Parts: sequence; C-alpha cells; structure tokens
Amino acid sequence: MQLSDRILIAGARGMVGSAIVRRLRADGYTDLLMPTSAELDLRDTRAVNSYLDAHKPKQVFVAAATVGGIHANNSYAADFIYDNLMMEANLIHGSHMIGVEKLLFLGSTCIYPKLAPQPLKEEYLLTGPLEPTNEWYAVAKIAGIKLCQAYRKQHDARFICAMPTNLYGPNDNFDLENSHVLPALMRKIHEAKLAGDPTVSIWGSGQPRREFLHVDDCAEACLFLMQTYDDSEIVNIGVGADITILELAGMIRAAIGFDGELVFDASKPDGTPRKLVDVAKINALGWAAQIELADGIAATYEAFKESLRLGTARL
Repeated sequence: MQLSDRILIAGARGMVGSAIVRRLRADGYTDLLMPTSAELDLRDTRAVNSYLDAHKPKQVFVAAATVGGIHANNSYAADFIYDNLMMEANLIHGSHMIGVEKLLFLGSTCIYPKLAPQPLKEEYLLTGPLEPTNEWYAVAKIAGIKLCQAYRKQHDARFICAMPTNLYGPNDNFDLENSHVLPALMRKIHEAKLAGDPTVSIWGSGQPRREFLHVDDCAEACLFLMQTYDDSEIVNIGVGADITILELAGMIRAAIGFDGELVFDASKPDGTPRKLVDVAKINALGWAAQIELADGIAATYEAFKESLRLGTARL
C-alpha cells in the first residue's frame, strides 16, 4: 500500500471500519472512500458496481457487516445471513471486476466449529458443526472466505481473509438486546450504578471463556496484513489469552466503580463454551496485540461516557 492509494473502507461508520480509518489517517493515508449506508446500500449489486466503477479504489477493506450478540443472531436470522451474503458478494465480485489491487475481507472466529479444539487454529475451518446461536452469521462469513479463495484461485485476485476474535472499543454498539457481551455488560452495569441498583442480572452461567481484542489493535493488524500478507489461507487476529464472562464482568464493574452484586441467570444460553484463537501464524508474521484488556476496558468506558454526553452513543 502506498500513501497515495485510493482506499475504500466498506463499513467505515462501524466500530471496526472507523478504527481502520483512524489507523489509516494516523499513518498518512488521505484518499479514503467512506460511503455511509444512506449513500451506498452495499446489498444493492447495481449500486455497488456503479460506485466501484466511478471511484476505482486501489485497495478495499471489507469491514461492513450486520452483527450482534446471541439474542440478535437468534432473532434476526434472515437479516444476518442475507445482509452479509449480499454485501460481501457485491464487494468481492465488484472489486474483481474493476481490478482492485488488494482486498481484505474481515470474517469472525465464529466460523469455527462449536466444539473445535482450543485454541482455534485456522485449519479447523469446516471440520465440525457450528454454534447454533450464531450459525447464520457464521455461514455468511464462511461464504465470504470461500469467495475470496475462489477469486484468487480462478483469477489470481489478491484477496486475503482475516478472522478477528471478539472485538470491543470506541464506537461499539451498546444496545442491550443486540450487542455483544462486553458492551452490553458495560451499559447494564453503568445504568445500574446510575440508578443505585443493588444487583445486575447477566445472561448465562458466567463460565464460558472468551478472548477480547481492542478494535485499535485489530485495525493495526489489518493494515499489517494488507502490507505484508498475500496468501489464500485465513489468518486469525487475537491476543492468545481468554477469561471467563464472570471475570470480564468483574473487570467492567471495577472500571465503572459499581458496588452492587452480579447475578448470573443460568437459564439463559451460554453460547460456545470457549473461544480462544491460535495467533501463532500472525505472531510469526511479525504482529502481536499491544493493548491490555483492563486498560482497553477503562478507555472504552471513558469513550462510552463521552458518546453519551455528545448524544452519539449507539444504544
């Protein structure tokens, strides 16, 4: 990538896309295409083809996605599979049609089988059944991977695929029903503190283990891969360490300063029992995460409070 390259960041208003934009700008890239969903519906094939043909980006980051936690995946199965299939197919095929030099497709570690050995190695893809609570999203992301690999195989397209672990950070979605676990917990505990509530109820047993990567680390990894990696095989992005949801909730409670009790509702689903990715591949390439979880949670909480003050929080 050259500083003068025209770069399309699909999903630039989302948490991951906005972090990639911040990283690109910090590194001196200035010719950035960042269409909003109102300006460009990525599910509209004709509109995407017209946009790509008119603007001709040299590099493309596919960070656009319809995402959410367990409840959202269960409730909006059709939206999750349709939206993600259409967006990725339009962007990947359209990029091929205009001769994009390089494309990075961002997947998710939910692509791996529910009961795959831990930590999750890239080679475990398609070796067993998926976690039922997020299979719609996972199937769409697997299709995106296979699209990139197919265009590379048939057309020598320089399309690469990265699989970030659970992400958090500024500009996350804090909707209590549709967000992921960390921002949902942060909002619930924040509101409990403000209300003076003695307890906070949390879905599940608290025992599942999860890995959390700050979105700014993810963005740095994406740029690193665009600059150094060129192969058909997927690459995990993570920190290589996990904690229980119980431990996570405790860290968030400490950052917020909530003195009440955390009550776990074991009648609600836990989802995948453990999801830790093997990061040996990206570490060997020369990249490793830098932001400690406690520091990242504290910074994210400050950013959340600021977004509430400005009225820009995604609630």
